[in-house]
Parts: sequence; structure tokens; C-alpha cells
Amino acid sequence: MTPNSEIINWDNIFSKSSEFQTNTPFQFAFIGNWLQKDFYEKLYETYPKIDDSWSTSSDLSRLQFYRLCTSDKKNVPGPSGDDPTLNKYWNQLKKTTESTEFCENFTKFSGVKVNRLKFFEFIAYKQGGFQLPHIHNVGPNTLILMIYFSKNWKHGSPGGTYMASELDESSIIFEPYNLDNSLALFHDSPNAIHGVRYITDNVERRALQITLEYFSEDTGWSGNK
Repeated sequence: MTPNSEIINWDNIFSKSSEFQTNTPFQFAFIGNWLQKDFYEKLYETYPKIDDSWSTSSDLSRLQFYRLCTSDKKNVPGPSGDDPTLNKYWNQLKKTTESTEFCENFTKFSGVKVNRLKFFEFIAYKQGGFQLPHIHNVGPNTLILMIYFSKNWKHGSPGGTYMASELDESSIIFEPYNLDNSLALFHDSPNAIHGVRYITDNVERRALQITLEYFSEDTGWSGNK
């Protein structure tokens, strides 16, 4: 049995491996039903309420809500085990993303060597939310996974993380509209342009961002070699 298969639909993930590795101008893919249905529903029903415990990023480039569920050691972001504010299902997912098997499978899927969880972070948008096209490029061995928990999203409506070829929304090459148990992921690289279009409807886009990286005690973090 594939590791974590009671939680994760690895067959669906690996079916997109070739697409991910050959996409241009950077590596990305979109995967539906990546979590097993029963487990996903438990997460969906208990997605944390957006309240004063969340932080807000608000400037000329974005308006979003976020809640980070990892702490750091030696100023290096990393997993911290169970989060007492989360239920057993969310902590089960968190432990899964911290596992060696999870990183090994995504290394195999992507061809990008990763060996640990860097961030496990809730990110949400409401009406008026947006993020302009941007690039992180924090290291050569970093994968970013955007996981969606929003049912009945209107086709064509903004809210999903789009991929673009230039730092301009007119160059969008992919934007997801199925935000129910779906995953958009990309290799963080010099060309990995992404963002979120301005949301005009009274909706709530719920997501979880998982960031995987390659870490070495000898050479440092964020994929530096």
C-alpha cells in the first residue's frame, strides 16, 4: 500500500506527474480529488473560522487572511508537531505532510528534491481580496501546494491561484475554478509567476498552503546548496 493512502489519493497525484514536469514556462499542475473523500469532508466541515486569531496581509500588492501552524527553530520555519488549536483530522494531515514518505512521494512526482515541511499555513480570501502576480524564488528545491476547501465555486470567478507567464494578469495561462478538494502546485523558480484575481462576490475562498523544501544542516535551508 502506498504510504498515507488512507488520506491521500496518490493515484490521482501521480497521474499528473508527467504534465507537471513538462509544463512551461515553469513546472505546475492542477489535481482534483487529491484527498480521499471521507477524510476531505472531515477537513472541509472543520476548516478554521476566519476570526481575530488570523493575521491579515494588506498592502498595495495583496489583501489576504492567513494563519500559520508551524513554528521555527534557529529562525528557520519548520514543523512543530500537533497544533492544539486544530482537531485530530487537521493534525493528522499536518503529521502526514511532515512525514518522510510524503516528501519522498512529491520528490518522485515532481523531480524536485524535497525532504521536509517548511510551512503549513491557512490562507483565505474574502470579497475585496486579491494578490498581484509575483514570484517567490526562495530556492531551487521548493514546492508550493495550494489546497482548496471551497465548494460550488462559480466557473470563471476569481479566487483560485492562477499561473502566469508574465507579471501581468493578461498573461494568465491557468486559473482553477474547481476549488473543492483540489490542489494547485508549482515548483518555486525564477519563472513561477502566480497570483489571485480581485474577488468581487461575497464569497470566502478557503485554502491551505503547504510548502516543501530541501533542508541540510550543513548548507542551510530553503533549498540552498
